[in-house]
Parts: sequence; C-alpha cells; structure tokens
Amino acid sequence: MQRTPSSPPGAPRRRNAIVYNPGLFDSTTPAMLAFIRLLKQRHASVLAALGGADEPRARTLRHNLRSLLFAEAFLEKGGLNPTQPRHPLQIAILGPTQAGKSSVVNWLLDRPLAGVSPLAGFTVHPQGFAVGVDLAKLDWLDGYFRDYERRDRGGLDARRYDCYALEAADIAEPPGPLRQAIFWDTPDFDSVDADEYRQAVLRVAALADVVILVLSKDKYADLAVWEFMGLLEPLGLPTLICLNKIEPAAYPALAESLRGKWRATRRDPPPPILPLPYLEASDDLAGLRKERAEFLADLDQARHAQTLGHHADRARKLIDTHWREWIAPVEAEHALEAEWRGMVEDAVADSLKRYQQDYLDHPHHYATFQRALAELLTLLEIPGLGGILVAARQAVTWPLRQLAKLGRKHPATPDGTEIAALNHALQHLFIRLGESLLLRRDEDATQQAWWREIGGLFRDDKPILVQHFEKATAHYLQGFQPEIDRTAHGLYDHLREHPALLNGLRATRVTTDATALAVALHTGGIGVQDFVIAPAMLSLTSLLTESALGKYMDKAAAELKRKQRAAVEKLFRDSLHARLIRLPGRLDRNHRFDIPPELLQAATQLDIRP
Repeated sequence: MQRTPSSPPGAPRRRNAIVYNPGLFDSTTPAMLAFIRLLKQRHASVLAALGGADEPRARTLRHNLRSLLFAEAFLEKGGLNPTQPRHPLQIAILGPTQAGKSSVVNWLLDRPLAGVSPLAGFTVHPQGFAVGVDLAKLDWLDGYFRDYERRDRGGLDARRYDCYALEAADIAEPPGPLRQAIFWDTPDFDSVDADEYRQAVLRVAALADVVILVLSKDKYADLAVWEFMGLLEPLGLPTLICLNKIEPAAYPALAESLRGKWRATRRDPPPPILPLPYLEASDDLAGLRKERAEFLADLDQARHAQTLGHHADRARKLIDTHWREWIAPVEAEHALEAEWRGMVEDAVADSLKRYQQDYLDHPHHYATFQRALAELLTLLEIPGLGGILVAARQAVTWPLRQLAKLGRKHPATPDGTEIAALNHALQHLFIRLGESLLLRRDEDATQQAWWREIGGLFRDDKPILVQHFEKATAHYLQGFQPEIDRTAHGLYDHLREHPALLNGLRATRVTTDATALAVALHTGGIGVQDFVIAPAMLSLTSLLTESALGKYMDKAAAELKRKQRAAVEKLFRDSLHARLIRLPGRLDRNHRFDIPPELLQAATQLDIRP
C-alpha cells in the first residue's frame, strides 16, 4: 500500500502513517461474523445496563462476552489467511500475572526488548516483536487491531488500554525457529484490572498460530488459567508450556500436577513442559543456553505442526462449543415474551368467556335477537299503524331496502346492558393480567426486572387502552347493526313463504302492541331492556317460537349470536390484544437483547466462511 502525506476525503483511514484499509474486514462481512458481532454488542449493552445489580446474571454475561470477543477475533483471522497467505507466524506468549512472560520473551529472542518489572500488571498492552519481517508489510495488523492505536513501545501510556506496539527485533542471524515470526508479549488475564485489557489478550490469542503458556508455581493451578486454556481448546493450536520460577527438586511433582490440570480441562494431550529455575534477576535467564536450545527445538516442532488450513472447521468447533451459552439469554428473553403473549391470550380468552356469561348466555341481559325482532316488526304492514310506521321509517331511515336505495346509514340503538358487559370484561382482563404479573414477578427471581418493567408499561397504558376500547366498542356497535338488520330481513323473507302465518301475525293484537313498542324503541321512547321485557314482546316471541317459523328462528338466533361472539372477539383482539402483546417491544432496549426469534433461527443455519 502507498504511503500518503495526507488523507483526502474518502481516502482510507491512517494510523501512524500506515494506511489502514477498513474494507479488509468489513466490506464483505460473513453472516456468522456479523451475527457474533451483534451478540457481542447486545451482551455488552445489557451488561452495562445492569450496573452493579444482579451479579449472577452479570457474571454469566461477562463469561459469554469473553468467548464472543475471542470468536469474533478468530473469525476475523480467517479473513487474513486468504488475503495474507504468507503472513508471518504469530507466536503468542500468554499467562497469568507475574508469571514472567516478558522475561521469557527476552530470553527466547536473546535481547532485552520487552520491559520487565517485579510489579504485578506491569504489561498492559500487547507488544509484538517481529523477527525477520519488514514492518512496512504489516499494515494489515492495524485492521485486525482496529480498535487499538499502534504506537512505539516508548509511547505506550499505562493509563490507556486501547494501544498496542509493534517493532522489529534486531537479530542479525536468528535461529530457524525464530525466523519470519512475530512474538507477542501480552498482558495478564487474571488480575483485578484484567477486565480493562483482557480484550487485547483475547485478540492476540485468536491471532496466534502457536501458543507459549508461561506459568509459575504460584499460578499454574489458578482457575483463571484453565478457563483461558479451555477457551483456546477448540482451536487446537500447537502449544508449549514454560514452567517458570521453579526449584529443580519441585519440578517433577509440579509438572505432573500441571498435566493433570490440563487433562481435567482439555481433551488433547498435554504439551511439552520446559522448567525454568527461579533466578534473582530476570537477566540471569540469558545464561540458560541449554534450556533455550531445547525450547527452540520444541518451538520448531510446533511451527511445523501449525497449519493455516481447516480454519473454518476450527471456527465451527469454537462456535459449537459456546453456541448454547451464547444464545441462552436470548432464548430466555424469547421465552419471557412468549409467556407474556400467553398471559395476554389467556386474559383475553377469559374476558371473552366473562362476556359470553354476562351477556350472550344470560337469560335476562341478552337482547340482540330481540332487536332483530324489533326490526322485523317494522317490516310488517300492521293495520292501524301504517301511518305511524311510515313516519317512523322516515325518521330513522327504515327499512334497509330504503337504505340501500338512498345510501344512508341506519343508526344503531345502543344496548346499555351489552356495553356494561363489555366494560366488565375489560376490567376483568386488567385484573387478570395484573395478578399474573405480580405472581410471575414474585416467582421468577432471576427475571424480576423484566416483569417489573413490563408491569410498569402495562399500568401506564391502562388509560390509553380504556380510551381505545371505548372508541372501538362504538365502532363495533355501529358495525354490527347491519347483521341485526340482515337477521330481521331473513325472518321476514321466511314469513313471506308462509302467507297464513304472516297474515295471522298482522291481525293479532299482540303483534300490534309489539309493533308499537318497536316504533317507540326506534324513536327513543323506550330502551332496549324495556322493549325486551314488555309483555307484548314476550308474547310475540312465544307465538313465533311455537309457529312454523320456530325452527328457523332458533337457527337465526344461534347464527346471530355466533357472529356477535366473533365480532366481540375481533374487538378485543384489535383494540387490546394487539397492543398488549407489543409491550415487550417498548422495553428499554439497553436491557434487552432484542434479537428476533427468526433471526436467531436463521443464524443456526449459517456456514462458517473465511
């Protein structure tokens, strides 16, 4: 790549005069890498939102975040293998605090390059030492360490962790095992401050072709060591262990114990272990020529054991190892949302049952079919009421055959009993959901925050839901009136098929009285319930039921009730259910993974591509 003195608009980003090509990793991001980045970002967001609360959950998220960072870096390395097929060997020196990693680097390179200190946590930046490699050909590392600024080793700031160093190791004639390689001295991964710079260690470990694990007798058994080595296992990297600061007499027992730890953590055979004695000064390691020669021989074998091939297989193994734990919190969130949807479904179903009980199946409250009979009476030509009916029809734009001609709407007669039953069902739904929310919040200690937040949204939405339901109820009542009219016309058409019955009805005093009541109902003189319980109406209903129209009337009544039940269910679903099931989508996104189930399902089918 060409070096340029300045960066014009649209030019690649530059770091320390080295051109950085952002497209090297991001122009064609493989789908699995994109999904892992999404998982990583959502884990980090949810973890940050927890603050100091819910430490068990925070611990799980931190654990997942480490393996996600590692997997992301390893998949990115997969993009290097085809684009940089002859990149120098990457040798990562890893280990816990005060194991002597920097001293081992200097010992291997036979140069005092890495800074050493008796203080714990002295090295907080990755530092690469290139042997037999032109630094000008390593600008791709700035892409790999895209969140880090490359600096000279002397310019590293201990207060900033977003830096790394890369310099040439001036070795005139390096031994074969050291040639064309970059040795990475890394920070520890187990100290109190390690959370601040562990991401850099993970990125170096993912870049590595060979791992040198440096341990001391005080640290070799630490849980953090074996958690880290367990993380690396799916990669199958050639590994060497340097057991540092060891008294010769203690070595056999320590080495055997270390191998036992390895076998307990990993399934591959324990790697070669080289003991280094405890020395007062790290410079004294330079005198260990025999040990260095042995270690370089082991390193040479490790170099030949590593391969750039099969990266996709190793990536798949790494992802398969951690996939279930990565998606577990996402699936838990999906389960909560599904449970909430189930609670809403149950509450709506229960409220509809309450409406059915309080209105549709109630012997004294249900009046819809009687309203259809009132419509039927206005269609009859009753002697002595002709003029009144004509006036009533003109006043209320009756009947429907006239409406069809004029294109006018028929005003619905409100049924106060049904409206009361609907409002009662609404309040029942609120009570049912409120009780369920309180119960789940108390039962599920691990998800109390989720239930508390959804409960708060539910309480805040109640006034809006009531207003929305009232408007929807008015639309339902108006919209259902044509069904009542159609039922009346169906009854009238059936009566016309029985002329004797029709003429008999027109001649009876009961029909005359009932028709007068229907006129009063339509002109607002009486209410629906007064109309239903009027003796003349009760007598007319009994007369029709016992007539030839009885069987058809029962069928029409049942069909009208079925349609009304369906219309009310639609009312509840459109005005309440639809809004309630969307409540989880309004939760604070910082507290949610917010990854749709279909996206998660699609991710499980993805291939690993370099």
